[in-house]
Amino acid sequence: MDGFVLFLFLFAAFLGGFASGLAGFAMGFVVSGIWLHLITPIQTTALIAGYGLWTQGYGVWKLRHALSLRKVAPFIIGGIIGVPIGTVLLTYAEPAYLRLGVGLLLVVYGIYGLSKPAFKPLKAAVATDGGVGFANGVLCGLTGLPGFIITVWCQMRGWNKDEQRAVFQPVMLAAIIMTVISLAASGSMTAETVKLYLLGLPALLAGLWIGFRLYGKFDDAAFRKVVLLFLLLAGLALTAVAGWPILRPG
Repeated sequence: MDGFVLFLFLFAAFLGGFASGLAGFAMGFVVSGIWLHLITPIQTTALIAGYGLWTQGYGVWKLRHALSLRKVAPFIIGGIIGVPIGTVLLTYAEPAYLRLGVGLLLVVYGIYGLSKPAFKPLKAAVATDGGVGFANGVLCGLTGLPGFIITVWCQMRGWNKDEQRAVFQPVMLAAIIMTVISLAASGSMTAETVKLYLLGLPALLAGLWIGFRLYGKFDDAAFRKVVLLFLLLAGLALTAVAGWPILRPG
């Protein structure tokens, strides 16, 4: 990498860490918008998964006081069942269309949520939470998106900011661990990828630390708006990236 390309790579790593520290998710779509122009898609996927061990692991550790095994277990169990099914369905489905659909739904939800000051929290049984975890796992297996469904659901449940992150971050961490194992088994973790990983790790950790420091200054209402804004931006990014190849002439 020359000097400017290296700067862009490290800047994206910093922004990805910052986004994850602030909102608890969104690193993937933040960094991929830059990295896909600098490195290969396989390297991008491997780095996002590898760095996700830090961003989600750090988040789970920082919020360990709010962790509830009873609350998070249905989502993780459902996700563990759903991820392999989603991977199998890759043979029969077109991920680009799914990403486009998810992107459009996130845009609608983000705009609706930002325009609506408050909403009535949903009450749900354990079986419903498990079903949401399953759907989240299937989508992860199909598209590589580990947390959008669970993040939206945690908002709809009306939990406070620590409760939300103490649910969706462990769920995403479990999905990322499965992804890292799959990538390692497939040989995607090459020496060049490991070199890039070590190169960008300090920038990522710096952004993660700063993002978490800022997160501590937000109340529940401000955190809700931050999450909605990131969901909206993620939806716009997914719609643009997935929609252009589908809609372009020829």
